[in-house]
Formats: sequence, C-alpha cells, structure tokens
Amino acid sequence: PCLIDGATGKTYCFAEVELISRKVAAGLVKMGLQQGQVVMLLLQNCVEFAFVFMGAALRGAIVTTANPFYKPGEIAKQAKAAGARIIVTQAAYVEKLTDLQSDDVIVITVDGAPKDGSQHISVLTEADETQCPSVEIQPEDVVALPYSSGTMGLPKGVMLTHKGLVSSVAQQVDGENPNLYFHSEDVIMCVLPLFHLYSLNSVLLCALRVGAATLIMQKFNMTSFLELIQRYKVTVAPIVPPVVLEITKNPIVSQYDISSVRIIMSGGAPLGKELEDALRDRLPHAIFGQGYGMTEAGPVLAMNLAFAKEPFPVKSGSCGTV
Repeated sequence: PCLIDGATGKTYCFAEVELISRKVAAGLVKMGLQQGQVVMLLLQNCVEFAFVFMGAALRGAIVTTANPFYKPGEIAKQAKAAGARIIVTQAAYVEKLTDLQSDDVIVITVDGAPKDGSQHISVLTEADETQCPSVEIQPEDVVALPYSSGTMGLPKGVMLTHKGLVSSVAQQVDGENPNLYFHSEDVIMCVLPLFHLYSLNSVLLCALRVGAATLIMQKFNMTSFLELIQRYKVTVAPIVPPVVLEITKNPIVSQYDISSVRIIMSGGAPLGKELEDALRDRLPHAIFGQGYGMTEAGPVLAMNLAFAKEPFPVKSGSCGTV
C-alpha cells in the first residue's frame, strides 16, 4: 500500500494514488486553474490532502496550506495574500470561508454533502485524467507556499520550489547510507498535521520517495494511536514532544503491542534529555532521536545520525550535524 486511511481502513496502492492525483490535476484544469495559480488546503489529515497536493503539483499549480482551526479572519488573510483560487476543506470549516466566496473563490469539501455554494471533491477525483494537458514545469517553479510565523510580525508565505522540495527529500532518504533510513517495507505513521511542513516533507513525501506505506491519522488520540500502531505494525513514528510526554506517562501504553516501531522521530520543538531517556526506558527496542528545521529552510536542516542506515553514535539530546 501507499496510503492507508486510519479512520476507515481503506488502502490505496501507488498506482491508485498516481491515477487519482492525475484525475485531480485534470479536474483543476477543468475548473479553470492555470499553471502558477494557488490552491489552499484547509484540512485536517486525510488522504485527500495527498491527492490534491500531488494533483496540483502535476498541474503546475502552487499549494498553500493552512490550519483549519484558524479563525475566519486569519484564513481570509492568508488566502488573499497567497491569491488562492480554490480552497479544499472539510465541511465543518466551510462557514469560516463566507467572506472569501464572494471573491469568486471556489470551495470544495472532501466530506459530507456540499453546502453554502461549495462543491464536492468528486469534481476533482472523478475527472477524466486524460484531459490534463502536459505542462512544462521548471525546477525553480514554486510548488508549495506554506506560511511561517517567522521571528516577528504576521505569518509570511515561504516559496518552496519543485527543486527545493525534491532536494530536501533526497537529502534525507536517498543514497547508500541515507541520514533517514526509510525503506519500502516501512509503515510510517502520519499523525502530525500535514499542513505543517515537517509532516508534509519528512513524513508523506519521504515515504512516497522510498515506496513506504503512509498511515494517515486525522488527529492525535492516544488510544487510537496505539491501536493503529498495533493493527498495522507501524515501524516509524514521527511525533512531537507533547506526544513523547504522553507515551512516557500514560499507563495504557503497556496494554498494546508496539514492538514493531523501530524509529521514533521528534521535531517541531526541542526535547529535554530527561524526556528522551524516559522514552528510551519505555521503548528500549526503538531508535529515538530529534531533527531540526524551519519552514524557511525547506524545512530540514539537521537530522539525528542514529536514523542512518549505518548509524553513527550520538549524544542524547542531539538533533544531528549540519
């Protein structure tokens, strides 16, 4: 499998994911989206996030990602600044987009019946894939426009190119001794929000690059998280410090078989040595370490060398070398 929907158990093989992505690209063309124009993904984790991201990339369009829990004003500000022509979201968030629909922005929902003038995702996923014209995409063309809080002021769009994203992924997982050793037998948990570049880049795109399966979980819940690890024999779990804390403190962890996990990655915020050591005590069979990056860097800057195919000795608390 390529993608596994944790909520429904539905799986998609690589050929299906490619076909649906090409259908989405054709659907975007039919809706009038031109090369270089912007699609906003306002979604919690779901398989449609992957389909639309890759479909937009095939179209030569740009994807900007936003947190669906933003307030309507914050969403509108980003959508207008990015120049979004189409917004793909879940039905629960359509009412946050009222101000934008008057600006001729097309709203598409991935679940439920369309409401308030929105359309259903089937207009993209059931389009005729043969109707997508071939496009000349240059390495320096922008493919993603995530927004970063930066150091001060309002969030700013970060222009990431096709070459930049591909290079970042290749630097992590390619080569004879990749820094991040994923392989085609892996099942990689995707519980971190895909609207954040850590998850999009180092989870979804890296998994696609090596032919691993990505298990998509909409939002974190400890019981569901452990059940999915046990059911699908998850081997790689990219998480953040609050989840590490939960794993070390929550007694229900011992009720599940999570021995399949061989790598636990933590990023997004620094993690103290004490918490690292506590996790190692809880899961002694797994390799654990941190990475460091920022949206503006595309995003990975350093990755713990314990994750390499031929690992190097590392100090507790290290996030790798530059």
